[in-house]
Amino acid sequence: MPICTRFFCNAPIFHGRKVIEQGAIMGYAAIIHGLDLNVPMVETIALVCNQNKKYQTEDWNVFPKSYMFEEDEHISEIEALYKHLVFALKYEGVNLLVFSSLVKCYSIDKLTELVSIEPTGQYSRKIWFLIEWFLGYSLPEIQDLTKKSYIPLLDDKLQYAIEGEKSPRHLIINNLPGTRGFCPLIRKTPKLEQYIASNLSAKNNNFLKGIHKDILLRTSAFLMLKDSKASFTIEGESPKSKRTARWAKAIGQAGNKDLGKEELIRLQQVVIENERFVEMGFRKKGGFVGEHDRHTGEPIPDHISAKWQDVEPLIDGLLDTYELLMNSNMDAVISAANIAFGFVFIHPFIDGNGRIHRYLIHHILAKKQFIQQGIIFPVSASILNRIEDYRMVLEMFSLPLLDFIDWKETKDHNVEVLNETIDFYRYFDGTKQAEFLYDCVKDTIENIIPEEISYLTKYDGFKRYLDDEFEMPDKMVALLIGFLERNDGKFSKRAKEKEFSSLSDKEIQDIESNYRMFFEIQ
Repeated sequence: MPICTRFFCNAPIFHGRKVIEQGAIMGYAAIIHGLDLNVPMVETIALVCNQNKKYQTEDWNVFPKSYMFEEDEHISEIEALYKHLVFALKYEGVNLLVFSSLVKCYSIDKLTELVSIEPTGQYSRKIWFLIEWFLGYSLPEIQDLTKKSYIPLLDDKLQYAIEGEKSPRHLIINNLPGTRGFCPLIRKTPKLEQYIASNLSAKNNNFLKGIHKDILLRTSAFLMLKDSKASFTIEGESPKSKRTARWAKAIGQAGNKDLGKEELIRLQQVVIENERFVEMGFRKKGGFVGEHDRHTGEPIPDHISAKWQDVEPLIDGLLDTYELLMNSNMDAVISAANIAFGFVFIHPFIDGNGRIHRYLIHHILAKKQFIQQGIIFPVSASILNRIEDYRMVLEMFSLPLLDFIDWKETKDHNVEVLNETIDFYRYFDGTKQAEFLYDCVKDTIENIIPEEISYLTKYDGFKRYLDDEFEMPDKMVALLIGFLERNDGKFSKRAKEKEFSSLSDKEIQDIESNYRMFFEIQ
């Protein structure tokens, strides 16, 4: 079988993974390996096997031998690269991190040679567009196309795209869901497609239509506080109720204010109660998430934040992409995943990043009208329920990058990044993060919101019984229900003797019986 010797690897282990079939590594994995690019290996490696098999696993995308391209033994490196790029664009989609690296790896002459191999072919035009997109200028020896139809850059069968704008020079529709300053991409997976097709937003809104307005308002107020507490708990904090309420109020305003640098800084000021020990605003030093060695103080990072010099350019790019997505047909949850996870990966502040990251989810879902006006969407509460999965999707970005970031320890036991890393935070694959966020959205719609509405409905029914039978004041009703909730529906000995000593044994039995009935306790 003819193979591309320039980028072929037939070792039994490939970048720490056992090769699943005999054959040739293809596409982006072959390019990263063959050129030793300083980027993480792709999550799913393409392999053309020696047999007629076609299947996909978490780590491998296996193609039959008919997918192998032909070549002669004298093929040049640029020709081999072109063949692998065409294969990758056909079957893997666009990998901006690889294209960004290629532009830095080759001279203008070599890049011109690359796009001149099949100058009018659809994949050649995509390669050409991406090279000039990264360069920021036109290759001088390549003329504009005139006699071809427009083709989309992203294949929307493989990756999520926007409507896009036409590039007359390349006759390409640039449907990238971002700008050169910030453009994560998300692959179309069966899980995401199923979520989008299920139209969770409509399901949620239809459910809420049948709920009394008073219940909705009280539910929203409670969920606002619940989400605020959860967001602090995720960060390992137990703030005073005043601080929790202040952040809850900010969550309640999500979607109302324009998002910009000033708004991000304002949100940090809301999150950080005591500014004496925190340098506010965008970082002017390195940053990492992790531990310090107990004996030496040396950093042990799990995540290394973007270089402080890159923070403002990255935030500029993120905000430009936010505007692009808000004015596009991009799915609301996909948009929220791109922006919110992009923000927390950049880690632009010394403190407050996690809570603002989760606020951005609220903001974008509200702005995209995914949720009904005035209803809080307690996504942090669902994240807290899935805290291990949350850590895992954060680490899926952070841990592979540690091998590609050169850093040294500073005098104050921080990290100083020594190499160029900005593109890692611009052009990541956000598929797993989007899937996780959709899991949380589904949980919120199907469990958290209905459970709170159900609780308040039962509470009101039980309260009416207490009002009718005992004319009990609201404060005492709340105290009584709190006692019963904490004591499996029974009055404690202390409650009988102190707070509710005026109740007879028969009245206590009736209250306990009605509590079990209203709250459906067996």
